[in-house]
Amino acid sequence: MRPLNTSVSHVFSNRNAHNASGNLPFSRRAEWILVLTIFLAVYFAALFSPSLIDDADATHAQAAQHMALSGHWITLKVDGIRYLEKPPLPYWLVAIDYKIFGFNAFATHLPEALAVLGCAILALLWGRRAYTERAAFYAALAFLTSIGVFLFTRYFIPESILTLLIALGLYLFLTGLEDRQPERIYATYALLALAMLAKGLIAPVFFLGGVIPYLLLTGEWRRWREFHLLTGTLLFLTIAAPWHLLAGLHNPDQGHPIGNVPTAGNVHGFFYFYFINEHVLRFLGRRYPHDYNKLPGYLFWGLHLVWLFPWSLYWPATLYSAWRKHRASSSKLSWKRCRHLNFSGKTTLLLALYGGFILFFFSLSTNQEYYTYPAYLPLLILTAMALAKLETDVATESAAEQSVDMRWLEVSHALFALVGLGAAAALGYGLWASRHLPYVEDIGALLAHRDVGGYSLSMSHFFDLTGPSFAALRLPSVLAAITLLLGPSLAWWMRARKQHLSATFTTAMTAAMFLVAAQIAYTRFEPMLSSRAIADTINAISAPNNVLLLYGDQSYGSSIIFYTQRRALLVNGRTSSMEWGSDYPDAPHIFLDDAQLLAIWGTGPRKFLFVPPDYREHVAKLLGKRSYLVQELSDKELLTDRPLNQYLEIDFAPMNSSVL
Repeated sequence: MRPLNTSVSHVFSNRNAHNASGNLPFSRRAEWILVLTIFLAVYFAALFSPSLIDDADATHAQAAQHMALSGHWITLKVDGIRYLEKPPLPYWLVAIDYKIFGFNAFATHLPEALAVLGCAILALLWGRRAYTERAAFYAALAFLTSIGVFLFTRYFIPESILTLLIALGLYLFLTGLEDRQPERIYATYALLALAMLAKGLIAPVFFLGGVIPYLLLTGEWRRWREFHLLTGTLLFLTIAAPWHLLAGLHNPDQGHPIGNVPTAGNVHGFFYFYFINEHVLRFLGRRYPHDYNKLPGYLFWGLHLVWLFPWSLYWPATLYSAWRKHRASSSKLSWKRCRHLNFSGKTTLLLALYGGFILFFFSLSTNQEYYTYPAYLPLLILTAMALAKLETDVATESAAEQSVDMRWLEVSHALFALVGLGAAAALGYGLWASRHLPYVEDIGALLAHRDVGGYSLSMSHFFDLTGPSFAALRLPSVLAAITLLLGPSLAWWMRARKQHLSATFTTAMTAAMFLVAAQIAYTRFEPMLSSRAIADTINAISAPNNVLLLYGDQSYGSSIIFYTQRRALLVNGRTSSMEWGSDYPDAPHIFLDDAQLLAIWGTGPRKFLFVPPDYREHVAKLLGKRSYLVQELSDKELLTDRPLNQYLEIDFAPMNSSVL
């Protein structure tokens, strides 16, 4: 092994010996430092900003906040209403964080970020045992620098935690059988129980969806006595069952009725809502309320090229190489060969079955873009393995074989370079067009609001960008443009010179730098995505007895409830995730209609009303001259029902907002 202080040029010189062996030209210590550095730059640094965003991020944070403040760890609540659709583990972790770090974005997203690091470390260890040092290194880099992994950890959802728990369970199950260590099998049951507490029944379904066909194909089902089914199941139930039983006892059949009118025998509580409504009916697309959609097939499959970019660029080259070598091989794939696989082959088979099952499952079910997140890790490990093998094979192949494989690799990098040049040109044009425009902090006021895809896609707001908005995105745009202009072309040049390790590492660093730029840009969108600044205003000028109201679903202003730590009345907000829990007899009376709003507006304690952009026109007609604008932020308004005291001093300007 070379010492850690080996120069970068020497470390990535990519000598033929390393090309042929699959080893790395630097020490494992250096490998760990590189992986941790990328994690710190891309994920840890992103924990501090932006503030929690409206919708799922701050809604889920409210549930954890309620746990931390109330000490009630069984039933999740949002704005005082029972929130029964999610299992508790992610909220327990965040509630503990709140006890340590306070109520902030860092504490909220820390478990997700640590789970991403855990997945990268698992990819490193698993890839090292199953394949080569190079494949392991690539697998860790791939997970840390893929667009989808980064994009779907920007807000509070449990997918990264679920991914780590199931994947670690698979690894311990496989190595437990391989090394005949029963304690690893028991650890698998424990991890699977925790995964169920993180995401529900989907966890054991995913695990078994990969393991059962693996056991059948390899014949290892005959070792069923080593699975410790009875004692392992008891361990699983000991961990997973208590919360489910307690949740059922705490949330009996007093909730939503089957029909329009609740009668004896037709109301349902936790068990029906959680297991039937949230699992079975959600899969079938019949969940109540029906607020989930199904992506069209071409988007569902095609978007994985984006979520796993830039590593998906290597799929054509690796798949073609594998197909060509399989055709040339005298030993064809057969069921019998699966019975004699080594650990590398078993890993490949298990990961392919596991990742493939997840993709197939959600191709049938209702789905959101991030639902297939647990498949990213196995797909990226397999991609890293195939790429590392292709690179090492090139060093030992005949000239004709080298020519074919190099052509495919160079095509991948040429495509990457073209994408980079196109994106850099688009960013450069936007920067040039906005060169004379002033910097405006509230970027939300500058967007076009084109509503592409009904904003149901994670990247829909990309199409809202306008020339003036680039004035607020100069720094991340410059950083991204330089990165995309130089990085892909440099990687292509290195690949053409057969400096394979350098080319792949440059691809990873290009992606990492782009994600850093994306995080800076994401932070600039805070005024549009989060209502933290409005919450700051309320905290600064509102008396304890003032009443907070939100127009529409609570998710539209969920960050206000989180940062003010106040219960909000919801006007026409008995919708979506708030509807089921609102039917419980002890639910607080927080739901109003327009008539009730008009009845209390201007009477009693001062009212503060948050109005999201889509309702501004309606509320303006409803309240007329009886409302007074306190603050406007990215087309969102904070209104009050009487003039502010003329002697009230506001000695600050909340970030990215105008205060009147």
